[in-house]
Amino acid sequence: MPESPTRPSALFVCVHNAGRSQMAAGFLATLSGGAVEVRSAGSLPADQINPAAVAAMLEVGIDLRAEHPKVLTTEAVRASDVVITMGCGDVCPIFPGKRYEDWALDDPAGQGVEAVRPIRDEIRARVLALLAELGVEPVPVPV
Repeated sequence: MPESPTRPSALFVCVHNAGRSQMAAGFLATLSGGAVEVRSAGSLPADQINPAAVAAMLEVGIDLRAEHPKVLTTEAVRASDVVITMGCGDVCPIFPGKRYEDWALDDPAGQGVEAVRPIRDEIRARVLALLAELGVEPVPVPV
């Protein structure tokens, strides 16, 4: 019996795991249609996801209300093929053989939904590019 191919996996990391990394994880999980294993975490997780990020994502049909900030672990980094950092500085553990990217994005913390929309749209574009690099065809998102 042939082995089933393993899904590529990605980890999004920012300090609070309350905005950028959660939006990126939401986009990747949704747009990959489950073809990519998705994780997100923060070096100093917040108490809750940024309400403006949740509202901005709801506008494009992705519901983050059930998500919560998670602490970054070395296990999560080890288990991921691609590690995408978003301003977490030197706290992200580095393992040989892993693919790392740093996405320089504005921090949505303390911003209203109007300010979060352009950040959300930039993240969506970057996630679509990542899917192309991983060879995964994006699925349409119902709005």
